[in-house]
Amino acid sequence: MPTVAEQFIEVLVQAGVKRIYGIVGDSLNPVVDAVRRTEGIEWVHTRHEEAAAFAAGAEAQVTGRLAVCAGSCGPGNLHLINGLYDAHRSGAPVLALASHIPSEQIGTGFFQETHPEELFNECSHFCELLSQPDQMPRLLRSAIQTAVGRRGVSVLVMPGDVAEESTTKPTGQGVVDWEPPTLLPSADQVSALAERINRAERPMLFCGAGSRGAHADVMELAEKIKAPVGHALRGKEWIQYDNPYDVGMSGLLGYGACYEAMHKADLVLLLGTDFPYDNFLPQANTVQVDIEPTHLGRRTVLDLAVHGDVAETIRAVLPQLRTKTDRSYLDRMLREHAGQLEKVVDAYTRNVESQVPIHPEYVADVLDDLASEDAVFTVDTGMCNVWAARYITPNGRRRVLGSFVHGSMANALPQAIGAQLAEPNRQVVSMSGDGGLAMLLGDLLSLRTHRLPVKTVVFNNSSLGMVKLEMLVDGLPDFGTDHDGVDFAAIARAAGIHSVRVEKPGEVRDALSEALSHPGPALVDVVTDANALSLPPNITAEQVKGFALAVSRTVLSGGVGKMLQLARSNLRNVPRP
Repeated sequence: MPTVAEQFIEVLVQAGVKRIYGIVGDSLNPVVDAVRRTEGIEWVHTRHEEAAAFAAGAEAQVTGRLAVCAGSCGPGNLHLINGLYDAHRSGAPVLALASHIPSEQIGTGFFQETHPEELFNECSHFCELLSQPDQMPRLLRSAIQTAVGRRGVSVLVMPGDVAEESTTKPTGQGVVDWEPPTLLPSADQVSALAERINRAERPMLFCGAGSRGAHADVMELAEKIKAPVGHALRGKEWIQYDNPYDVGMSGLLGYGACYEAMHKADLVLLLGTDFPYDNFLPQANTVQVDIEPTHLGRRTVLDLAVHGDVAETIRAVLPQLRTKTDRSYLDRMLREHAGQLEKVVDAYTRNVESQVPIHPEYVADVLDDLASEDAVFTVDTGMCNVWAARYITPNGRRRVLGSFVHGSMANALPQAIGAQLAEPNRQVVSMSGDGGLAMLLGDLLSLRTHRLPVKTVVFNNSSLGMVKLEMLVDGLPDFGTDHDGVDFAAIARAAGIHSVRVEKPGEVRDALSEALSHPGPALVDVVTDANALSLPPNITAEQVKGFALAVSRTVLSGGVGKMLQLARSNLRNVPRP
């Protein structure tokens, strides 16, 4: 008879799972041994369970399929929690196995005892204790189905002694369906949406991650109603490319005319976005379309809530819309967008090859030039988010992953591990801040262990740049944000990873080109300017009170890369006044 651990692995293989990320040990040993003896699934050793959870979340986001991580009892599974929060808030289908102390000891204050069925409740859709063999495989199948169906985290808690017991329950075959759902709103909602769009004189579209797969539909809608199109950070990769209506991005890292277009519109259509910063939204004249009903109306006052898939909703409403002929609002916003970008784009182009320390935005711009057309970029929270948002050019094939909702440090390197294992023939680039890389530095060793050709570009300014900015806009002297310089290239070289340290801007292109073409893991440690930010003169006293508001008006000295080229090209279709 199979053990519970063996059946656990059998069900995962049936569900299409290829690997489990984690660290072996004690209560996990029966499961790890079952992996050893099973074809078609592997154990991926990481140096920290948090990295294991981040890696699983990235794999799930790249493939759209279930990914799995595991932690041993007590501290082992507790380390998973930050990466699981990120996966859950990103809508990534992840199953976490939280191994537990011996079942007879639960509740006694035993060595390493925690209560994972309570700890993980807030970062999961499903969190249950498997306390006896006969609960397999039903409980595991429920966990899998919940993670896949609700696009988030499921946690199965299993004591090590239960994993070793035999079970007579047949596994059968699970229901698992990997296709994302679509939802058509009711006819009444479609008609109400059409009525509001037809009535509007200055409509504007603001798109988020829920616009994935709807690019052509959004462009058709924008053309029919002559609407400028902006995006949130998570909507950038799906909406900005091939977009003649682009007015940039809103949010903490926003740029261009998006904010203005939204606030001067008489109808804002929020399409597939749970944009969290309500202070950026006009709080009026707003319609929201989202497949997740709990998102509707929780960030802003709505004139109409439409429960539906973005693409399906647009296709349903288009036949009921009158084609607008007045482009004046759209053209005005396109001019404003290009004008705003013109004001900041020159800062990093002047004498850039002689500027020391190196401008980080220049590094990001060169990286954008050299990276593959289908590269996956993983981006550390902080200033690397800024450089990716403003310099990585989307094209419909590239992916940009980050901790964009949870906002955790140290996400980029472990996410790159998961993305690379999921897509071994695809170029994966980790845009790592020195603070983020240092936090989970041990998983550089995982690149070497698994021979993963991840390219790690370290923006090394010996500072927690975003935290320094937070203090600055709050009127505080920066304290505790700067630290001793670290030669990450030397560390990587000692770990057996191809590496180079760059201190002169003239060496940036060659170093990145060499690393990107290297057949194995590679690291480029670029010493960058810690003072790459400047604040514009129009920050209000009220905005300075809080970081979320203050950063909204921040202008980065490095401009916005190729987005100015896009804005200029879009102006070709705008009649001269």
